[in-house]
Amino acid sequence: MITKIGENAGLIWGALQNGAQGLKALKKATKLKNEDLFLALGWLAREGKVSFTETEADVVVALA
Repeated sequence: MITKIGENAGLIWGALQNGAQGLKALKKATKLKNEDLFLALGWLAREGKVSFTETEADVVVALA
């Protein structure tokens, strides 16, 4: 399970190399299920690798 979360975090990291993205766009870019997306984002957030900005329509994720 830990390995899979780490792999998914890598997918997210790669997608964010092109710039900040909303959760909806990030989910589409990585093709991850909600649970897998949020687990990997939590991993990256805990390591201080991503930042979050809440907008009216979405939550935007960027590399920290």
